Amino acid sequence: MTKMTVNNRPVQYLLDPDTPLLWALRDASNLTGTKYGCGNGDCGACMVLVDGVALRSCLVTIAEAEGRLITTIEGLSRDRSHPVQQALVAEQAIQCGFCTPGIAIAAAALLEDNPSPSREEMDAAIPNLCRCGVYPRLVRAIARAGEAASGARPIEAAPPPAIAPEEAAREVPALRPTGAQPQRN
Repeated sequence: MTKMTVNNRPVQYLLDPDTPLLWALRDASNLTGTKYGCGNGDCGACMVLVDGVALRSCLVTIAEAEGRLITTIEGLSRDRSHPVQQALVAEQAIQCGFCTPGIAIAAAALLEDNPSPSREEMDAAIPNLCRCGVYPRLVRAIARAGEAASGARPIEAAPPPAIAPEEAAREVPALRPTGAQPQRN
C-alpha cells in the first residue's frame, strides 16, 4: 500500500510499487488531465508537481512518490484561475490542448521559484514538446503569468470559467444523461 497526498487529499494506492505515478493518477484516481505522451520522459505531457518540483510522472514510481505531495493540473486551481492557466488562454497559447497540462505545471513550478524568468530560463524549465508549435505565445504567456502572479499586471482577457462542471450538462446536450430532456430556462 502506497500513501501520498494528491491535490491536498490523502491517497492510498493498492498497486504494485513499481507502477508509474502517471498510471496511478490516471487509472486509479481518474485524474486524466495528466497525459500519457511518450512514456519515456521526452515529451513532458505527464508533468506533475512532486513536492513543488515539476517531474515527469511516467518516470516516477508510486514507491518513489510515497509520502510526498503531488499536484496535478486538476489541483493547480479548482476554477482554472491560476495565473499560468489564465495567461495561456489570454495569449492563445493553446492549440489542441494535449500538451497544455504538462506545460502549465512546468510553468507554475518555474514561476514559483522565479516570477520573472529569462527566455533561457523558460527554455530550460519547460522542455515540453508541443506539436502545434505554440512556443512564441508560450513565452509571452509565461512572462504574463509572472507579471500577474507578482501583482504587476492583472490578466483581464481570460476570466475563469463561470460555469461549474456539474452545470455543464445543462449547456452541452451531449453531456446529459441518457434519456434526460433539455432543461429550459
